[in-house]
Amino acid sequence: MIPSSNRRHLLHRMEEARRQTQRQLDMIDRQITRRMTALIPSLGRRQSGYRRGKPPDPGAFLERYRASLAALTAERQPEIDALARKLARQDHAIEALRRRLGIEDGRPAGRHACISTTVDHHAAGPA
Repeated sequence: MIPSSNRRHLLHRMEEARRQTQRQLDMIDRQITRRMTALIPSLGRRQSGYRRGKPPDPGAFLERYRASLAALTAERQPEIDALARKLARQDHAIEALRRRLGIEDGRPAGRHACISTTVDHHAAGPA
């Protein structure tokens, strides 16, 4: 049987690994956003203007934007899917360990729950 302090250390390591996986997913999202931001000027230049009395299609830019976003996302989709599956497995394993340790929602049960809740909210940063 693993001592309680080692289990809590294991839980901490598992939570840190989960945060790292989430950071990787967030980084991919930022990379896609950055590439789309760089593509916006080139997407807007294809306006035909008034040709033969026909006004430019305002939805054409949005269509090109969505197509480009879909293409960029599709390039990274296998990586996104793998990280999402890993994140789900990590969540499941962390929840199972918390149940075994008697910890609810990542906060210790008992009289110190109020103190740790305040600390957790400040340490977690913006959601």
